[in-house]
Amino acid sequence: MHGVPTSSFLYRKLLKSLDEKGFRGIAIDFPGFGLSDRPADFNYSFQGFSEFIARAVKILKLDKFHLVVHDAGGPPGFHFAAAHREKIKSLSILNTWIDVVNFKKPWMMKPLEFDLLGEIELKSINYYSWYIMFSKIGVLSSRQISNEEIAVYVDLLKRKDKGNAFLKFMRNYDDSANFRNSCIPAIQNTPYPVQLIWGAKDPALKAEKYIPEFQKFGSVDKTIKLPSRHLLQEEVYNEIARSIYELAQI
Repeated sequence: MHGVPTSSFLYRKLLKSLDEKGFRGIAIDFPGFGLSDRPADFNYSFQGFSEFIARAVKILKLDKFHLVVHDAGGPPGFHFAAAHREKIKSLSILNTWIDVVNFKKPWMMKPLEFDLLGEIELKSINYYSWYIMFSKIGVLSSRQISNEEIAVYVDLLKRKDKGNAFLKFMRNYDDSANFRNSCIPAIQNTPYPVQLIWGAKDPALKAEKYIPEFQKFGSVDKTIKLPSRHLLQEEVYNEIARSIYELAQI
């Protein structure tokens, strides 16, 4: 499950690496992101995305599977997993959060919450500004990633609606204790193994803050820190694939 302002495109290398290990990987685009539609009446929220996951799983006829979540795809993924524990074979958690009550958006995302400021920031996301953010927050080194690949993120974000669905979602984060409590069973006393895979140099969701959060609320079988930043699927995809494969053997 992808986060923001990304899409399933972030998983393209990881899917290939998993395929080489004999795994069929599926990466979906949440409504409003990537190649998905952007209906005006969709519930752009953690709850809405969790319900979308459930519909996708039903349509794809997935019985049991290994779930991978990242960034803002974490809370919807946890909510889904908590309600459908019988479908989860393993859970791999990449640079995200579960304590929605106490979560504070990173400074670069905070303006999106507010009228006018959000519209201004959304409009300012272009190839140049995204390249800077991608290089400083997303990865340790962008040398092995083409400028064309980096630019695709902007094209996918602003496709059709110029990013308005993304803005709706950013203004609709559920920070209630009820929603947090509905997510906790995804990592607490689970019938499946759970692991944390963290880009250790992430300046937005820092390992020293968020890893203990998961250890506080649930049971974690493995914690793996990798030399990357927030978009770790871009540069340590083979290591992530290996960790998912190894967890699947438990």
